[in-house]
Amino acid sequence: MNPDKKIIIDALQEHVHSSPYVIVIEYTGMTVPQFSELRNRLSAAGAECHVAKNTYLRKAMAEAGLPDVGDNLVGQTAYICGQSEIFSAAKVLSNFAKEFKKPTMKVGVLGGAVLDADKLAAISSIVSRESVLSQLLGTINEPGARIARIIKKKFNPED
Repeated sequence: MNPDKKIIIDALQEHVHSSPYVIVIEYTGMTVPQFSELRNRLSAAGAECHVAKNTYLRKAMAEAGLPDVGDNLVGQTAYICGQSEIFSAAKVLSNFAKEFKKPTMKVGVLGGAVLDADKLAAISSIVSRESVLSQLLGTINEPGARIARIIKKKFNPED
């Protein structure tokens, strides 16, 4: 194998191996400003978007021990990986696709399992961990807040 290709594949392998998930998208028809905007939004969500040749990505994923998604690696594809949760990256992709009609999620890998486009869409609709925790905190604080309002009303009827 050409040493230059080996360097590229090793770098790709490091990206996909160090990330808990990989999402493959089709970005055909996207303009450069749109792609830059997508990258910025993904970066804010703790994810990165990279473009690589399909053959290199297929080889890097195989070397990383990830399932074969070779049938989906056709056309203009990019891959998303990151250190945060897959939910935030999938949500960004879903919202961006609603806004610009591109890109389309093709396939993903999470914990060794292959996720098709429908499963990725379902993941994008799940609320984030932070949202669930804030709802839980609101539920826990509600009884105390009610008691405080009642006491305030009892001792300060003018308010």
